[in-house]
Amino acid sequence: MKIILLSVGKKHDPLYEEVILYFTKKASFYNPLSWEILPACKNSSLPVDAQKKEEGERILSFLKPSDYCVLLDEAGKGLSSPGLAEFFEKRKNESTERLVFVIGGAFGVSEEIKKRANFTFSLSKLVFPHMLVRLILAETVYRSLSILAGDKYHHE
Repeated sequence: MKIILLSVGKKHDPLYEEVILYFTKKASFYNPLSWEILPACKNSSLPVDAQKKEEGERILSFLKPSDYCVLLDEAGKGLSSPGLAEFFEKRKNESTERLVFVIGGAFGVSEEIKKRANFTFSLSKLVFPHMLVRLILAETVYRSLSILAGDKYHHE
């Protein structure tokens, strides 16, 4: 199974990039993992719904019909680190080819993306800046994959 972390917006901010890539590399030791950064809507004068629609079309064009899409949203379901590890194990057992985590743009995602998502996941009920979400997601994926491998990174 390939895990893809997809984010709408700018490339990784240098302030966060080193740590994001650190956890991405560590997670890749257990499972193929990569980032895809899709550009945000360039016309910020458009209404918010139009911006989300444009970004949503980019996301949908990236996704394959067989992809298992996980939308990150503060209104989604929260999982513990062991719970996310179980989630990964279930996707592997279902022979999921690509597991795609989607971080929407500044205003969130379109209704089409919400409908396309197989699962909506919340890292927290709090709202974080996009770069911090990328960092938290990379570490969270690493932590859960290390749990599956039986490594000692996570402590109960």
